[in-house]
Amino acid sequence: MKKVFYLISFLVLLLTSFSVHAQVYKTSADTFKLNKEFTDVSNDIASLSAKLTIAQNNMPGYRTKAKAAESNAKDAAVNSSAQSDKAISGSIKEARSAKRKAKQAYNKAKQARSTNNDVGNQDDKIASLTGQLAKKQERLEQLTAMRLAINTRSPQQ
Repeated sequence: MKKVFYLISFLVLLLTSFSVHAQVYKTSADTFKLNKEFTDVSNDIASLSAKLTIAQNNMPGYRTKAKAAESNAKDAAVNSSAQSDKAISGSIKEARSAKRKAKQAYNKAKQARSTNNDVGNQDDKIASLTGQLAKKQERLEQLTAMRLAINTRSPQQ
């Protein structure tokens, strides 16, 4: 019985908190605050849209760099492998050259991994900005609804 009572109490509290949070601005005296928040949210939307556009426009460049780095890494690995084959039956000079080529191949592989991480980070940034933009647009719709509700009630007062 206690559990049912606690559950019902919690649900009533939850439902009232949603209705209270849903409409913060209710009277025409609140229009100044409403307009200020409306302007702030609109500015945030514009800023986020600009950042999102920039991030999306930069994405092909990141992908191109990642493909080029991957190609360079593969070429360096092939060269290193060929040089190490020569070094097996060759002199110390060829062995040193093989060591240099292997080090270069390793560095190119690290560069390729780094550029691939940059592509992933850019994808994450785009996803984050898209989520933030959606939240701000939802808040703007709520504020528009509040503004409409205040405007429809004002003539009656």
